[in-house]
Order: sequence, then structure tokens, then C-alpha cells
Amino acid sequence: MCIRDRITRPEDGIMIPIPQYPLYTALITYMNGREVPYYLDEAKGWSVSAAELEASVKKARENGTNVRGMVIINPGNPTGQVLDEASIQTIVKFAYENKIVLLADEVYQENIYKAGKKFHSFKKVVSSLPAPYNKTELFSFHSVSYTHL
Repeated sequence: MCIRDRITRPEDGIMIPIPQYPLYTALITYMNGREVPYYLDEAKGWSVSAAELEASVKKARENGTNVRGMVIINPGNPTGQVLDEASIQTIVKFAYENKIVLLADEVYQENIYKAGKKFHSFKKVVSSLPAPYNKTELFSFHSVSYTHL
């Protein structure tokens, strides 16, 4: 539902992590939108940097894409990475500053198997940040239905 709301014209794009579970690629294609890939760094535990996010948005905008959403999969599928609170804060600030709605896929939050890793929800982090970042637009999913678009 929220991807459909984000893609209203063919030039609308959604940022998606690479690698990722192909559900989002399929939905974006089905809705006639544009994929805006951002790459996770395997050497750094499948993390993402602010520089990577900025480069992804810059390239998309140079190609005429209106970036309207960003999918974050936390914990990651297929990577299994778990974002720490500082990484989530970086993503939230990036989204706010670029007027991008966050689509936080947190379906796997109960599936953390690496010792020392703790799940941090995007909703909790957004609400804990000072203004204006605590007003970042966010859809947070704990469960996903594959029967509804």
C-alpha cells in the first residue's frame, strides 16, 4: 500500500538496498516506478554510509527521478545485518534532509542470532531524536502481507 502511494508517476523512485529480498524490486516494477539502488558494504558488516545514500540520490535526481521513498530492511534479508542506533540516526537525518519517506521493513526483528547485536526500531529512534528529525515521515512494518499491494 505505501509503495503504491509513493509511486504516482513513472519518474517516481524508491531507494532499495542492494542486496535485498526481491519483493521491493518487483513491486516498484509493477507500479511503473523507478528503482534507486543504494549499496550495502559487505566489508563493514553490510552497513550503509551517508556518502553512499547521498551519491544514490544525486545520481537518481540527475537522471530525472523524483525519489519519494527509501526501503530499509532491518534486520537485513538476505544479509542478516542489524543496524545500530547511530546508523539508524544517520538514515533518519538523511531522509528528513532529502524529503524522503522511510519504509522500514522490520519483519525480521525477532530473528537476531549474532551475539551482542540488538534490534533498534526506526519508530523508537525517530521519536527520540530532537526536532526537526523527530518529524521524519516513516512507515514501519513488523509483518508483511504478500496478498495486498
